[in-house]
Amino acid sequence: MEHVRDVSALPKAHLHLHFTGSMRPTTLLELADKYGVRLPETLAEALVSGEPPRLRATDERGWFRFQRLYDAARSCLREPEDIRRLVREAAEEDIKDGSGWLEIQVDPTSYAPRLGGLIPALEIILDGVDDAMRETGLGMRVLVAANRMKHPLDARTLARLALRYRDRGVVGFGLSNDERRGMARDFDRAFAIARDGGLLSAPHGGELTGPSSVRDCLDDLHAHRVGHGVRAAEDPRLLKRLAERGVTCEVCPTSNVALGVYDKPEDVPLRTLFEAGVPMALGADDPLLFGSRLTAQYELARRHHGFTDEELAELARQSVQGSAAPAQTKAELLAGVDAWLGDPAV
Repeated sequence: MEHVRDVSALPKAHLHLHFTGSMRPTTLLELADKYGVRLPETLAEALVSGEPPRLRATDERGWFRFQRLYDAARSCLREPEDIRRLVREAAEEDIKDGSGWLEIQVDPTSYAPRLGGLIPALEIILDGVDDAMRETGLGMRVLVAANRMKHPLDARTLARLALRYRDRGVVGFGLSNDERRGMARDFDRAFAIARDGGLLSAPHGGELTGPSSVRDCLDDLHAHRVGHGVRAAEDPRLLKRLAERGVTCEVCPTSNVALGVYDKPEDVPLRTLFEAGVPMALGADDPLLFGSRLTAQYELARRHHGFTDEELAELARQSVQGSAAPAQTKAELLAGVDAWLGDPAV
């Protein structure tokens, strides 16, 4: 019988984690109490019980409900110390899951009103990342994400801001929120600004809408990575294109099921993507709302899709290779993956 290794000890990179959504449930409860914030009943009950709230965002009403819970959590981040705490705890959780590199995604406009403006907000976040790296030893960087529900001019402002802080820890530029709203090409100038300045292009696509949104990410935004991207499995030609270009899909299986993109864990097309040669980086997306972190995504691949330890190790390699980590960090993590496979005691 094959020895089953501890997936939490497998070195890996985490490329799809949203800022507010990375929060520990206990931290949110403490902050809500500190600031007298009344959380939506469904969210409060879920945080206390340990069971994630029941969400289904494949229709407009469901997405609005998801956003309402997310906005409630975000409203509890009010002071620089709250930001620093969130970043440090996110790093601590990632280390438990074997992550050696984390790229956390944030839209600083969401926090600017309470933190003194857009520039102070991003600087506080980046200072928190520096502190967390120093305190935990985790490699960590930031991906600034625009909101596709807002005007494309706002995205251009964020792209320029992201470039300004490229030497302070910003490595990429993304586009998040409901991909059924707005067209990817509306944001092409913002992404051109970011790419021309050397930032990774990593927009969301292929989650709530089909393969066409992944193609838009490639054609209009020249994506280096695609947030989610799972719906590409519905188009063999698109799969081939992703594989040939080496575009990494940041696949978040638990999130896909929680939001109703797929009914069951075994329906998430991990095998289809993997066997087509599409690079993947498994991610937790929003652990606060979906109830599971990074290791759980690898365990899901093992339990529901029959991924062997060798295949899980390959997923970990792909996450590292798709990251913006320095060459030395990548080499160390890849060597760690080999060691994990070679040590039967793990």
